[in-house]
Amino acid sequence: MHVVYISDGKAGHRSQALGLYQAMQRQHADCFFQEISIADLPILSLIGSIFSKQCAQVEQAPTFIFGVGSHTHLRVWLMGKVYPHAKTVILMKPSLPLSFFDYAVIPEHDAVPASDKVIVTQGALNPIVNQQRHQTNRILIALGGSSKRHGWNAEKVLTAIQGITEQQPQATIILTTSRRTPSDFLTQLQQQSYAAQLQIFPVEQTPQGWIFEEMQKAEAVWVTEDSVSMIYEALTAGCKVGIIKIDRLKSDRITRQLDQLLTMNTLRNLKNKFLYLEMNEAMRVAEILLKK
Repeated sequence: MHVVYISDGKAGHRSQALGLYQAMQRQHADCFFQEISIADLPILSLIGSIFSKQCAQVEQAPTFIFGVGSHTHLRVWLMGKVYPHAKTVILMKPSLPLSFFDYAVIPEHDAVPASDKVIVTQGALNPIVNQQRHQTNRILIALGGSSKRHGWNAEKVLTAIQGITEQQPQATIILTTSRRTPSDFLTQLQQQSYAAQLQIFPVEQTPQGWIFEEMQKAEAVWVTEDSVSMIYEALTAGCKVGIIKIDRLKSDRITRQLDQLLTMNTLRNLKNKFLYLEMNEAMRVAEILLKK
């Protein structure tokens, strides 16, 4: 089985495609992955390939063609014309009509009903699996920042961190930031007396894959509510997940989905709510596609 992933170069998009491929590979060992950049697939060249029934960049006839990101959709559709036996899969709500593709894997918040072509998921896919290595009393705090729907509120975040340290005085607490975290926040944090209980790792000092490894070791993960993808990643890793609230600039499908998550299946820890959902969406989607 050969999977061709048409890539727009964005790490978050690649993570989704890789998550689905790796889930397929766990069920079908004889499975290979090829990533082709959109820069190497000019539209006119792909149109010409339809007539020759082969594309020079493709190593072998694909079984599946994946695309994530709007710039990949037309190319996935055209590649499907070059290789009509391959199944085309868009891992988001497509910018072209659904009828152009064999399948679309669409997060629930996009409000597209499930059908023979549409597989609805809780959040975006990711390559994480629960490795069952969680350590008791080990907590990870992952901070985001401002976004189009959230405004950073340092006071709320500091209060939340203080509460976590006071409730878990014996815990090992790892804290990390993101590229959206305000540059002066760690300075503010380190001035607090409770900061002595934290092991702080700024995002600039963490290698690729560091946070996924920390999720495998943490019993619980606290995430600021703007980091929706990280919430789903921590749930997929098998962690209890706490939400640190910041300011909402607007209400939309994403924030409503977050509120729905918070009421679906929660465990209480003192005054705090933890999410704890058994989640492995990539494996579920892979099973559906392989059966089809």
